Order: sequence, then C-alpha cells, then structure tokens
Amino acid sequence: MRIIIPEILFWSCVCAVVYNYVGYPILLFVFSVLSQAKSDFLFLIGKQSRRSRPLSDELPTVAILLSAHNEEAVIRDKVNNCLELDYPHNRLEFLVGLDSPSDSTPDILSQMPSGRVRVWHFTSRQGKLAVLCNLAQQTNAEIVVSTDANTLLKSDCIRTLVRHFRDSRVGAVSGEEKRIAARGTDPAAESTYWRYESALKFLENRLNCSLGGNGSVLAVRRHLFKLDKPSIVEDFQIPLDIRFKGYRVVYDPEALAIEEIAPSHAAQFARRIRLGAGDFQALFTNLKYLNPKNGLAAFCFFSHRVLRWLGPMFLLLALVSSLFLFEIPFFQTLIALQCGFYLGACFGFWRKKNGRKTGLLALPVNFCLMNLALLLGFFQYLTGRHSTVWKATPRTASHGAV
Repeated sequence: MRIIIPEILFWSCVCAVVYNYVGYPILLFVFSVLSQAKSDFLFLIGKQSRRSRPLSDELPTVAILLSAHNEEAVIRDKVNNCLELDYPHNRLEFLVGLDSPSDSTPDILSQMPSGRVRVWHFTSRQGKLAVLCNLAQQTNAEIVVSTDANTLLKSDCIRTLVRHFRDSRVGAVSGEEKRIAARGTDPAAESTYWRYESALKFLENRLNCSLGGNGSVLAVRRHLFKLDKPSIVEDFQIPLDIRFKGYRVVYDPEALAIEEIAPSHAAQFARRIRLGAGDFQALFTNLKYLNPKNGLAAFCFFSHRVLRWLGPMFLLLALVSSLFLFEIPFFQTLIALQCGFYLGACFGFWRKKNGRKTGLLALPVNFCLMNLALLLGFFQYLTGRHSTVWKATPRTASHGAV
C-alpha cells in the first residue's frame, strides 16, 4: 500500500500535466473539426447560414480607455498611435486616466493639444481596473476598448474589433497581442508559448468557449464593462463574467496589437508572479463556473486554465512521489529524467541571464520559469500580499510604428 499510493499520485500528476499541454489541444482540434463540419453541412442544406451580415452604414461609437501610471517613455507614441487609427474621428474618443504618476507623463500629455484626448487625474493610486471602470462611466460610447500604454494598435484594429458587435449576442471581443523583444532580451521561448496559446484560443473561439481576453486590446459593450469584485487579471475576469452571463466572447487574431516584452529578466519574472497571484484569485472566486451544468465552457475553463494554474503543484508532487519509489529501477530512470530536465533549465537560465543564447534549452527554461512564477504567485495569494495596485513595469523607448 505504501508503494501503491505514491505511484497513483505520480501518474495522476503526470497525466494532468500531459493532458493540459497535449491532450486538451488534441481534443479541441477534434471538436473544432466536428463543429466546422456541422456548420458546413447546415450551410449546404440551407438550414443555417454561417455568413456574417453586411456591415451597417453607421459604425458604433468607441472610447479607448487607458490607465497610465509612470509611462513617460511611451505615452507620446501611444497617443499618436490612437489618434491615427483608421476609424471615423467623430465616432472615436481617447480617455486617459493618470493613476497618480510621479514622472513627466502628465506634462507630456498637456503638450499634446488634441480635443479627442480627455485626461482624468487621480491623486492617489487606484489600480488599473478602478481607473478603467471610472473612465467607462465618463463616456456614452457604445463600445469601450481597454489598452496599455506600451501597446501600439494596428491601424484597422478598432474596425476589426467592432465588426463582431453586429451580433447582439457578442459581449466582448479580444484581439491578438504580438510581443516583440526589448533590447537584451530573448523572446524565442516566450514567442513559442504565445503562439501555442493563440492556437488554443483560436480553437476555443470556434467552439464558442472563449473565456478571457488581452487587456491591451479588449473591446466590451459599455454596459457590460463592470466588475463587482477587485481583480488583478481584469482582462480575464471581465470576459469570464460576460461569457457566463450568456453573451459570446470572441477572439479575433486579425485585431492586432504590438507590445514590447519587459526589458529585464527581473521585470518579466515579477510580472509573471503578479499575474500568477491573479490567476489563483480568479480561480478561487469563480469556482461556480466549474459547474458541469455550464457545459463546454466549464470544460474549457477547467482543462485550459485551472489545470495550467495547478501545474506547479502537479510537477512538485510528481517529483516527490517518485522519490518514494526510488527502489524501483523504472522510477530511478524517471527521477533522473526529471532532475536532468530541471538542471538543464537552470543551466539555460544561467546562460540567458549572462546574455547568451539558450538554444534547445529555451523551452525548458521558459516552462520552469512560468511554473515557478505560478507557484510563487500562489503563495503570494495565500499570504494576502497580492494587490490590484502594482509597481509599473519598466519601459524602454518606443518600439516604432506597427
């Protein structure tokens, strides 16, 4: 019995991790193929059209919302980017909430005379979500689009986002965030991970199971842009609530935004820890959404998000339980493989930290850093040290035109 329990625990944890990263994407692909085949069949027999209705002559009014703390390095290019978007000027406005900055961000904004930019000053730190919700109350626009100061939007991004709101069932639309490297950073592994995540979101969107969004390019019907409880990951919580209220949440990879990766390893890791704490906050405040009665959406929430967030615990339990089975030759090999993987990740991180290329070790490094950040975020959440107000991520100079 002393051997059976660790073995069951080990294989359960391994299966959970493998299912999350491999099994679930395969299931998504199969389900999406079947869904597409059904759509094609209904279209061919004329019972249901999959075609979108034509655009109306009048585009909806849109307000771009930005919460800015210390953004002096990027705020000028951000404003210029928003003012140059391909959308009728009389139907687009730009609202900026200054969240008690201590740098020259207010001065830079005051030097940019544009009647389409409205600025609100907050004398004490509010946090991104509080500022955005306050800004949403200051406009009568039909659609609000949240974005970040270090993000540049493609010229047709707003048009691409709002086209989905012709369908009254759509409550939120998230675009695609393309991340580029700041000078001195290695984006290879992170870019691979984001491409993988984008593929999952694409397949979930086909099944009407999109749950989260990108805070740098997220469009929401104004009357739905609200949150009854504080959240670190508002770009996940708001679309999640909207989806389980019965609205659709759409992911559109053609609505493109470009964001620069944090310029230092420490800043990247600190950001991951904060988001990890937000993930567990989102998990424990939304357990009701895991009810099987919620159907495929609950299944996707559990398979994609919950298992991913619990991944560090599964990995630790797998390693510890395998140590209890050390006398079995097969598990001696498994222990050696696990230790070799983690040691390789440590060596790759050492090379990365010293400005060297990690090569084949890039994926193990990114995988371990992501799970370590989630684990530290979990402890941060448990100890109550998480907050919706955080230290601003260091910015470099503008990364140029989209």
